[in-house]
Amino acid sequence: MSTFYDYSVNDRNGNEVSMKKFEGKVVLVVNTATGCGFTPQYKDLEELYEADHDKGLEILDIPCNQFAGQTPGTDEEVHEFCTLKYNTKFDQMKKSDVNGKNALDLYKFFKSQQTFHGFGKGPKAVMMSVMLKKIDPDYQHNSEIKWNFTKFLVDRNGNVVRRFEPTEKMKDVRQAVEELL
Repeated sequence: MSTFYDYSVNDRNGNEVSMKKFEGKVVLVVNTATGCGFTPQYKDLEELYEADHDKGLEILDIPCNQFAGQTPGTDEEVHEFCTLKYNTKFDQMKKSDVNGKNALDLYKFFKSQQTFHGFGKGPKAVMMSVMLKKIDPDYQHNSEIKWNFTKFLVDRNGNVVRRFEPTEKMKDVRQAVEELL
């Protein structure tokens, strides 16, 4: 059976990074965007990273331009935006697809391990549901990534233990991370 450690992705400079590099760590992998309503989550992600990196947390930022073109620019421009606006220090990978024929194998694995369970409650959840029904009337019944800032939580053994949609509260993400640390 596959684990997170069986995959690799390219960093923003195009170098292959094996997920084995993160063995024994708790890893939060996020598909991000620089021009999205959820982009301010970078602040929360950086706070989480700074608070828990020394306890074994790694965050992998995988920018993606598949959702309304909200991640324009080169990998270097995306990195510059994140470091200047949010002072991010966690690893940023190469801009990549998370759905479709060019999706990273890592994301195909994630989607096979943790399917979509809904957007939860609240105004952002309702907004996402209404918007996605127009794009994909069957969105609730497939495991595809729905939008930017979907997060996958990997335990210290390389198991994908949780999927968080972008509408979920960052305090819930933090709690799940800290339970694994």
